Amino acid sequence: MYSERSFLRWHIFPYWRSFVMVLLPLLLLPLPVISATKEARCGYVIMVMAGYWVAEVLPIPVTGIIPVFAFPLLGILSTGELCMVYMKETNMLFIGGLTVAISVEACNLHQRIALFVILHVGQSPRRLMAGFMMTTMFLSMWISNTATTAMMVPIVDAILMELYTTQEERNVAHSASGDVLVSAAEQQQLQHLSSEGDSDTHPASSCKDVSVSEETENNNAMPTNGNNKIPDDYIQKQRHYMRRALLLGVAYAANCGGTGVVTGTGPNLVLMGILSDSFSEPTGLNFATWMAFNVPGMIICVIICWLWLQFLFMGLCRKNSPVQHITPEREIAVKKLIRKKYTDLGPISHHEATVLTLFIILVFLWLFRAPEFIPGWSAWFTDAFGEDLELGDATPAILIAFLLFVLPSSLDFWCFRDPKDTKAPKRSPACMNWQILHEKIPWGIILLIGGGFAMAEASEKSGLSKWLGIQFASFDVMPKEAIVFVVSLMTAMLTEVTSNTATASILLPVLKEMALNIQVNPLYLMLPATVACSYAFMLPVATPPNAIVFSASNMRSIDMVKAGFIMNIICVLVITLTINTLGVALFDLNEMPSWTNSTTSSL
Repeated sequence: MYSERSFLRWHIFPYWRSFVMVLLPLLLLPLPVISATKEARCGYVIMVMAGYWVAEVLPIPVTGIIPVFAFPLLGILSTGELCMVYMKETNMLFIGGLTVAISVEACNLHQRIALFVILHVGQSPRRLMAGFMMTTMFLSMWISNTATTAMMVPIVDAILMELYTTQEERNVAHSASGDVLVSAAEQQQLQHLSSEGDSDTHPASSCKDVSVSEETENNNAMPTNGNNKIPDDYIQKQRHYMRRALLLGVAYAANCGGTGVVTGTGPNLVLMGILSDSFSEPTGLNFATWMAFNVPGMIICVIICWLWLQFLFMGLCRKNSPVQHITPEREIAVKKLIRKKYTDLGPISHHEATVLTLFIILVFLWLFRAPEFIPGWSAWFTDAFGEDLELGDATPAILIAFLLFVLPSSLDFWCFRDPKDTKAPKRSPACMNWQILHEKIPWGIILLIGGGFAMAEASEKSGLSKWLGIQFASFDVMPKEAIVFVVSLMTAMLTEVTSNTATASILLPVLKEMALNIQVNPLYLMLPATVACSYAFMLPVATPPNAIVFSASNMRSIDMVKAGFIMNIICVLVITLTINTLGVALFDLNEMPSWTNSTTSSL
C-alpha cells in the first residue's frame, strides 16, 4: 500500500495535467472515427478544447489557438476563413477600449477617482464598504477588474490599519513617525472637533449609529480591561472581520461591474460577435441599450451584495456587531489619511485631464452612435456615403486610442513653454506609449476570444449548434421564465470552474439555436447567460478578483463559498427578473423579431 501511494505521489499526481492533455483526445477519438460526420468532428475538437480549458492543462490562450490547425485538418473550415475570425470588429473594439483603460491606469486617474469617492462617502465601516464597492463597480466597468481589485487592496489595508489600530501598533507608529496616527494631544483636539458636529463622523442616537459610550455599557460582546480600553486582540479580531468583508465586497463589485458595458468583460464581446456573425440585420443590442439594460441590474446586485455582506459580517444593528466599535477619533483619523493620500496626488495634471476628456468623449460616441430613440451620429456618414456603410463601435474606440498616441501628456512646448526654462526643448511624450500598452494589454484574451469565435463559427458551419439546439428544444415544456432561470444558474455554476469567456463561447451558440427552435427571441436566453458568466463569487479560482482577495485576506475556501453561494443565487434571480421586465420593455422579447430571419453565412 505504501509503495502504491508513493508511486502515485511521485510519478502520477505531479504530471496529471500531462496525462489529461494526452489521454483526453485519445478517449474522445472514437466520436469522430465512428460517426465520421462533420458535426462529430467539430464536436470532438470543441470537447477537447473545453476539457483543456477546464483542467488548464495548457495556458488558456494557447488552447484558444487550437482551431487554427484542428478545424482545417479535420475538414471543417478553411485556414483563411478561420483566421479571419481571430481579428474582427469585436477584437478591435476590445483593443481600442482596453487601450483607453490602460491609459487611465498609467496616469493614475483611477486612483484619484477612487480616493475622491471614498473621501466623500463617509468613514464609518458601513459607509466605507459602500464607498469601496461603488468605486470598484464603476472602475471595473471601464478598466480591467483585475487591475481595479489590485489597486483597492492596499487602500483597504491602509484604511483598516488606521481604523482598527492597537495600542502596541500606535506606539510603534509614533516612535517611527509622528504623523502616521493621531497623537494623544491630537486625540483631544479631534474629539473637540467631533463634538462640534462633523457630518461624516458625529454619532447619532439610532441603532445603526449608537455612541461608543452607550455601546460599551450595553454590549457584553466588547471586552474591556481595567482602564476601560479595548484589548488589542479584540481590535485585531475586529480588523480581521472588517478586512474580510471589505475585500469580498471589492471582489464582488468588480465581477458585477464588468456586466455594465459591452467592453467590461470577455463574455459581453463574445455575445456581440456571435450576434453580428449570425444575423445581418441589427438586433437592437448596442452599447446604449446594453447599458440601459445591464446598469440597473448591476447596481441592484451590488446593493444586495452590500446588504448581504453587512448581514454576514456586521449584523443588522451596530450594537450587535463585532466590527462597529469605532470611535469618532478613529473615523476622523481615517478621513485625514484619505485626504492626505488624495492631496499627495497633487492637482490634476494635463496628462490626466487629457485622458479623462478622451475617455468621456469615447463614452458619448459609443452611447450616441446608433441609439434606438434618436438618429445617431453614424447616420450622418450613412446618409453621406450610402446605406452600405456601417460604422461600428470599434471605429470610435480605435480613433480615441490613436489620439492617445498623438496628444502630448504635458504642455511644455512652443507658447506653453516657461520662458525662464533655459533647458533645450525636447519632444513632449504622448499620453500613451507602445511599451506600456505592450506590457499591459492581455494579448492572451484576444486569442481566447478568437478561439471562442472560431468554435462558434465551426459549430454553425458543421451543424453542431443546430443539432444541440434541437435536443434542448425539449425544454419548451417549461415556462420560458423557468428556462431563463435554469440557463442562468447553470451558466453561473459552470463559470465557477472555467474561464467565463470560454463558458460563453461554448454555451451561446447552443442557446441561440435553442431559442430559434422553441420560437423565443435569442436575446431572451443569450443575454442573461452572458451576464451570468460574470456571476462567479464562490471559488478563488473563478475570477482574478476572487483570487486576489482570497490571497490577501488569508480566508478559507469554505468562507468564500458560504458568502458566494448566496450571491450566485441572488444575482441569478435578479437577471431573471430584469430580463422579464426591463428586457421585455427594451427589446420587445415577447415577439419573435424579424432579424432572426436575416441569417448570414459568412463572417
